[in-house]
Amino acid sequence: MSRRPATRTRPARTAAAAAQQAAGVTVRHYCQGIGDCHLLTFKKADGTPFRMLIDCGIHVSIAGGPALVGDIVADIRKETGGKIDILVVTHEHWDHVSGFLTAKDLFKDFVVADVWMAWTENPADAEATELGKFKGQAITALQGVGQKLDGMQGLSSYMAGVRDGLQSVLGFQFGAAGERVRSARDAAAKLSQKPSPTYFEPGGPPVSIDGLPNLRVYVLGPPRDKAALRLEEKASEMFPLASGGPFARALASGLKMNEAADADYVDELSPFERNVGTPLSAALNGDKGSDPAVDIGAYVRKHYSGPVSAVAAMEDRDQSWRRIDADWMGIAADLALQLDRGVNNTSLVLAFEFIDSARVLLFPGDAQIGNWLSWKELKWPVGQGTVTSADLLARTVYLKVAHHGSQNATPQKQGFDLLTSPDLSAFIPTNKVDAVKVHWGEMPYDGILTALETKTKGRVIRADDPWLADKNGKPAFAAPSGSIQAVRSAPRDAARGPGGLWVEVDLA
Repeated sequence: MSRRPATRTRPARTAAAAAQQAAGVTVRHYCQGIGDCHLLTFKKADGTPFRMLIDCGIHVSIAGGPALVGDIVADIRKETGGKIDILVVTHEHWDHVSGFLTAKDLFKDFVVADVWMAWTENPADAEATELGKFKGQAITALQGVGQKLDGMQGLSSYMAGVRDGLQSVLGFQFGAAGERVRSARDAAAKLSQKPSPTYFEPGGPPVSIDGLPNLRVYVLGPPRDKAALRLEEKASEMFPLASGGPFARALASGLKMNEAADADYVDELSPFERNVGTPLSAALNGDKGSDPAVDIGAYVRKHYSGPVSAVAAMEDRDQSWRRIDADWMGIAADLALQLDRGVNNTSLVLAFEFIDSARVLLFPGDAQIGNWLSWKELKWPVGQGTVTSADLLARTVYLKVAHHGSQNATPQKQGFDLLTSPDLSAFIPTNKVDAVKVHWGEMPYDGILTALETKTKGRVIRADDPWLADKNGKPAFAAPSGSIQAVRSAPRDAARGPGGLWVEVDLA
């Protein structure tokens, strides 16, 4: 059983000191929906503000997204004067970093003292380099498959689903103009006044910040364990990053063979020599082939691709249901899943502990199951006691919900069941309407919403809450309540459509 460090013993406080602590931190959540951007303002010992910005991005599918992010960055500048003490980049997904590229002209005059990133983004780390190579190969292969499927007609329902799924995954990797997510991540890194970002991994001592003696920051993820990075939904469902290499290689070979730009290219995975037979694409376009006795084009239309004349014999009717020429690209679905879940599990996960009250704020990025489960054995010697991850979760009074409230982003036993504080409150960066548009199904997931509502006694704020569109809007719960002392919000400019620009909470 863990023991609380002796340093948590609370000294007697005057009423003035108690009032000062009551405004422990203000968190301004920006409400772009499918995207994260959070501005944390702590009060330093000398009374001046300490600003921490966590991510700044929006999913590529959101109409007018870059303009909305521009409004967000302008608001951050107005609020902070362009001075950020720490910029945290949780992971390499477009909806978390796009703003550093699309709004780079607005960010260029910011003064950012330090940038925090996970070890997975460190170019000097051998394991991070290996992971980065996989991501690069996978993105290239998936982009090629996506482009090919977009140009094909008569896809089966399964392959049409693969195509739509690829569009969704690639939305995390590319901007509307085809920018790569790595360019956005690197643009964020360059904002630092230090020569390079500060990289973190679990296992080190809690981080202390100059000027904030009452705050400790614990790093819970991402894990070093490759098995944890692979884990997506259940222990029985593993999608190994290691197999991404062969998947990407097979797709790349097939794409290159189909392009036929290089007459000397040899596909080592093909069972036939290149000069054997007639390319299917040629037959589909009516090529009769080299054998004058056989019309290959007519044969393919009659027995494979269809449709044929409505008055033809039954055996000559539309045979397009037989087509399998796109099915080899079906492994793209597995590769896309590995890429998406693997990158989410590389999220930098931070727990902020206020020493005198022992209360914790948890910001898990988009951590999914593998990342969460990897925290189970973490412990930190602090003062005369030991702090465990279970201890931090039990004392969490404020949760930034991971991955927009998706079904596989927060575990039950090692997540919700450990969040036992009666003062728990939560924010979900989500937009249900936009999630449906990009074929994500139920996001936020009803089971997670129900669990949150129960755990927090209704103290849940969503980025798509209707009341945020009203400058005088208020949440359904009363404030102060739980960890929330006050709530403020600002609607978007009418030109950006309905909804809130930000919602801000004072947390004790």
